[in-house]
Amino acid sequence: MPVEELVPRGRWRPLLSVRVRILAAILVVTAFGMATAGTTAYLVQRERTLDALDASLKVTVEDARFIAGDSGLTTVAGVLGAVVQRVRPGTNESTLAVIDGAAAFAPAGDVAFRLEDDAGFVTRITAETSGGAVVLGTAVGNGRAVRYVAAPVTVGTDPAAGVFSAAFDLDAELRPVTDAFRTYLGVAALTLVLLGLVGWLVSGRLLRPIRALREAAARITASDMSERIPAYGRDDVSLLTETVNGMLDRLNHSITSQRRLLDDIGHELKTPITIVRGHLELMNESDPADVAATRALAIDELDRMNGLVRDISALAEVHRPVSLNLAPADIAALTELVRAKAAALSDHHWVSSRSAAVTATVDADKLTQALLQLAANAVSHGSPGGTVDIGSAVDRAADGSSRLRLWVRDDGPGISIEAQEHIFERFTRGAVGRGETGSGLGLAIVAAIADAHGGSVLVTSQQGQGATFTLDIPLPPRSVEAPETTEVTP
Repeated sequence: MPVEELVPRGRWRPLLSVRVRILAAILVVTAFGMATAGTTAYLVQRERTLDALDASLKVTVEDARFIAGDSGLTTVAGVLGAVVQRVRPGTNESTLAVIDGAAAFAPAGDVAFRLEDDAGFVTRITAETSGGAVVLGTAVGNGRAVRYVAAPVTVGTDPAAGVFSAAFDLDAELRPVTDAFRTYLGVAALTLVLLGLVGWLVSGRLLRPIRALREAAARITASDMSERIPAYGRDDVSLLTETVNGMLDRLNHSITSQRRLLDDIGHELKTPITIVRGHLELMNESDPADVAATRALAIDELDRMNGLVRDISALAEVHRPVSLNLAPADIAALTELVRAKAAALSDHHWVSSRSAAVTATVDADKLTQALLQLAANAVSHGSPGGTVDIGSAVDRAADGSSRLRLWVRDDGPGISIEAQEHIFERFTRGAVGRGETGSGLGLAIVAAIADAHGGSVLVTSQQGQGATFTLDIPLPPRSVEAPETTEVTP
């Protein structure tokens, strides 16, 4: 198959890593916030500066009116001359007197700029004040923007039309605000650079477990799941790493168990298949007795294989958590029911030395299956015609919790210490002194049922003194317990 076909078509794959996208999003939002804050501050300060200029220009007009009224002069030229002479321009400011559309008086000495040099400005204020109103405005000329006020001047019967104007160099007045805004832009840009560097380092450190997870996932195969991801710190990403490692442990255990089960099944099925095939190949078709013997042997081996498959299915079922059907059950009645069913297995002496008078939330069918399996094990491996005790009791653990114990005890030859260590493993058969029949899955099924109930199964035995198999299951606090009864039932 071509490599290109391994990639699903039509699926968009991002060109940028998560690290880059996260950092880009942070920088964009931060830049937008800084730009909004800086622009807002600049506009507010600019408006305040313009308001201050307008207020100063209005004060200049009021001063000019006072001077005109105080001068006592009767001509427009005389009044404007006095006003221009007495009103001294401030920093970045200039004044001008216009008579009949032409510049007439300008301040002496050095001023920031000369309004009389801008013919367009003279024409503009003459036209704007022709209606007799004071005008505030902004004009651009000779490469300079000015904020100005123009006031018309008339005196008595003098037919001349005069205009007094004062103006500020707008760029010079706004320069402190503009310089501050430019400084802010520089600091903001430097801040974004530093934020980007710090964000790159921090995001790289935080996302390192995710990169390690991706790399580990790429290396993990069904044949090798030993790869684990190193965890750093105690943050959410590190906890995710620990969770994934735990998941890998469970998957590894599950795959290992499945592989081992398949190996064991293959080993166990190979023997009966070989036996049946060998006898069929050697069978004398002309000898009815040989055919009958071979047929009986083949059926026996097939029955054993069928039992093996049935036990494997049961083992797989009890390993599924959903397989338990939990419901309140009378343990004393359950114990007696199991004893009665087990009595049909053989002519052993079946007794119940103790019965726990308690109602517990368990899967009664699964516990019955486990106890009957232990009973069948006692029949197969115990002493012929001996006594088998099936009992139950409630005990207190060291931590104060209640534990339900269900046991099957025989008086057979016992189990060696070495065999006890492996007796609950799948396909383990042939414990010393206890025969070699069965599929080897019975005790594994019992252990799985106990584990599904949150408990365990234990064995205690000594050579020549029988064996006791005990299901140890925790009891929830809501279990209802009554006084135990002790009896021996024949």
